[in-house]
Amino acid sequence: MAIAELPHTRGCLVCGHDNPHGIHLHLHVDDATGIVTSQFTAAAHHMGFEGIAHGGLLSTVLDEAMVWAATWSGKRFCVCGELNVRFRRSVRIGQRVQVEAKITSVRSRLIETEGFLRDESGQVLAKSTGKYVPVSAGRNRAVIETFVAEPQTDRTRQILWNAR
Repeated sequence: MAIAELPHTRGCLVCGHDNPHGIHLHLHVDDATGIVTSQFTAAAHHMGFEGIAHGGLLSTVLDEAMVWAATWSGKRFCVCGELNVRFRRSVRIGQRVQVEAKITSVRSRLIETEGFLRDESGQVLAKSTGKYVPVSAGRNRAVIETFVAEPQTDRTRQILWNAR
């Protein structure tokens, strides 16, 4: 089972390491299962109500993991058509959570996913489902060309580049 880091673009709100307002998430994919994972710790500037992470921010993190699960599955970048999130427990500021996303259904023009936020004990804090639509071949090439070249993402960038 090989886990590989997924590429990112410079300015993405979630994965863009150069975005000063971004989350700077590092996402990984399991070659054998296609499951996308990451870890996230909400900082003080991610606060909603006092002491807890904003639900919109947590939804954004789940969306990013699910869009990558869909993208990896079809080897074509996808956009979100529908996102549903059910929050079961609050995520506290400073609490480290495990992010996980996987594919539940694949059709030619629609990929369905589910995602989870779990605490360190494995308890589900939030569960999400999403429907993702693959972009056109031209748009896919344009997105892939914006990926930052880094040694840790060379293999996954190359796989996506070759599939275009």
